[in-house]
Amino acid sequence: MMELNAKIFVAGHRGLVGSAILQNLRQKGYSNFVLRDRNELDLTDQKAAAAFFAREKPEYVILAAAKVGGIAANNRYRADFIYENLMIQNNVIHHSYLHGVKKLIFLGSTCIYPREACQPMTETELLTAPLEYTNEPYAIAKIAGIKMCESYNLQYGTDYIAVMPTNLYGPNDNFNLETSHVLPAMIRKIHLGKCLENNRMQAVMHDLDKRPIEGIDGKSPEKAILSVLEKYGVRRLSGGKVQVEIWGTGNPRREFLWSEEMADATVYIMERVGFSDIVAGMNSREIRNTHINVGTGKDSSIKEIANLVKEKTGFSGDLWFNADKPDGTVKKLTDVTKLHSLGWQHKIEIEEGVERIYKWYQA
Repeated sequence: MMELNAKIFVAGHRGLVGSAILQNLRQKGYSNFVLRDRNELDLTDQKAAAAFFAREKPEYVILAAAKVGGIAANNRYRADFIYENLMIQNNVIHHSYLHGVKKLIFLGSTCIYPREACQPMTETELLTAPLEYTNEPYAIAKIAGIKMCESYNLQYGTDYIAVMPTNLYGPNDNFNLETSHVLPAMIRKIHLGKCLENNRMQAVMHDLDKRPIEGIDGKSPEKAILSVLEKYGVRRLSGGKVQVEIWGTGNPRREFLWSEEMADATVYIMERVGFSDIVAGMNSREIRNTHINVGTGKDSSIKEIANLVKEKTGFSGDLWFNADKPDGTVKKLTDVTKLHSLGWQHKIEIEEGVERIYKWYQA
């Protein structure tokens, strides 16, 4: 069991998951944290990472730092996604070993599974078939992280556990339309659509002041604002109706987990689950697939999610599902049997979560 005064390094503590993990730890009474943002510590820099671990000597590490993004970002910045994620993982995991870290949790993603994986996806689906093309570099980096944790445990007797969350959403999510995942992008676009249909241009300008799009903020000319909104699929039609474009057919199904619940699952595993618990009963000659899926075990279609967001925001315009844009994987649902057997289950369903995140975004 972790001591409440144990020294904990939360890498990526300002991101969606990292900030939720830090909050969860504080609520449980932990108080001795080592925190660095990317400006203070570049985890892709081997020398900087080595010096940090030698100086700080954390006892526990939660590796939530990563380069992440949606379909468009993954496909456009393929080299960045594989290089930066591999470098972060290699440096943090290796120096955790060198400096005697007692336990490490590595966060990945369920995009590690093959495009045509059997549904729901059990941990044993890993490396059974080709990956989804658009996020292949990111997925390969995360698979390498899983295997690194597994290999260090087997060779050096460390206690490093890889957890693979499903699609996450929640406070401190990324609402940048150039790089965001599907749900936050949908929420922001539909919110902007609602502002347009109500002729609340000041609200649109306020939104862009908080989060500019391609350098366009609330002080930009109205024509430039409307142009960049149209580029990202928020537009007024000739009859005055407002339309919001959603990429793909809307048919793919996705599972979503509230980020604060992912944080709770992570801390639960850090406190109560060891590598020995996971491998108990496995064939000792071939220890593999020791990572843990973290999700709800429930999914919805993108069209259902979009209509839920439309309802929660009060948008009355049109949703246009652009079938010329990529859908990504048709279905991605995790099998969470292993997680449940270890004693943790989610509580917040998607309807409550979308209402919560929209209120957070408005605030």
